[in-house]
Amino acid sequence: MRSTKNSATLACLLTLPLAACTVGPDYVRPQAALSDEFKEIKGWKQAQPRDSGLPGKWWEIYGDPLLNSLAEQVAGANQSVMQAEAQYRQAQHLVQSAQSSLLPVATLTGTFNRFKAATGQNVAVAGVRNLFGQAVGIAWEPDLWGQVRRQLEANTDSAQASAATLHGLILSSQATLADNYFQLRTLDAQKALLEETIAAFAKTLEITKNRYAVGVAAKADVVQAETQLETVRAQAIDLGVQRAKLEHAIAVLIGKTPAELALAPTPLNSQPPGIPVNLPSELLERRPDIAAAERQIAAANAQIGVAKAAYYPTLNLGGTNGFQSGDPGNLFTMPAAIGRWARPAWP
Repeated sequence: MRSTKNSATLACLLTLPLAACTVGPDYVRPQAALSDEFKEIKGWKQAQPRDSGLPGKWWEIYGDPLLNSLAEQVAGANQSVMQAEAQYRQAQHLVQSAQSSLLPVATLTGTFNRFKAATGQNVAVAGVRNLFGQAVGIAWEPDLWGQVRRQLEANTDSAQASAATLHGLILSSQATLADNYFQLRTLDAQKALLEETIAAFAKTLEITKNRYAVGVAAKADVVQAETQLETVRAQAIDLGVQRAKLEHAIAVLIGKTPAELALAPTPLNSQPPGIPVNLPSELLERRPDIAAAERQIAAANAQIGVAKAAYYPTLNLGGTNGFQSGDPGNLFTMPAAIGRWARPAWP
């Protein structure tokens, strides 16, 4: 009668995973209150996330071949991007690890022992003995309360947030590179203008000195001309320092040392693209950081279920079966079989 009762209890416990529940709240995307009208522009629409809708090579709208070649190097060589990419791969592996927790764990072991009975012991076989063994074990903890499933949900949301962070970092680095590039070209244009000014002031100084030599101009005129010339030369040196900083920043953004990159001065011939009136709202739809924040909220919500599941008991199922013999030729025979199947245990 007792054996029948134990069998019924075991069958009941084995059917629990089929009807396992999941504790903790399900994630619901938070709603933001919106007005019915937009004051400045008619025909507006509610924003929808479009963080993956940004074209891959958006910088080509400027029509600058050198900028195109520089921007394409950001995703593959920038150190910060490489770090974020490694973190994204780590998040993907955590998802796979959480998925594996839903399945039982099997182990296969082989053993060999060589021993001799101590002096004075009464043993059936004296002398040195060899003992060979092979065992297969299986262990499983059913996810009764959804702790593993909630952890899998949290890891999946975290991986999505990591992907959005990676996308946002690439976009930010490329935008910073484009901004530095156009500032550098602006300094090139200013430097060219200063060089023309230096040439004109040098000629003016020469004329003033000639006039002073023949007594037509005063000494003060010569000093004033020299001051104007040196002031413009100082401004040109300052622009050179600013240009070097921008050039170094561009080198770091593409994963190179400043000594490996040299950008020759060229005039800025490209025209900026037109900016539509509704661009700010479209940018909000495309921002990856907003998508990352929303996924982080979902991951935190799933962690509530993981924490609540810790209040409930867990069920551990396991067993071991194998063979053990002193003769390797008889290892895989029925007389050498051993086995132990654990009973369901509640901690």
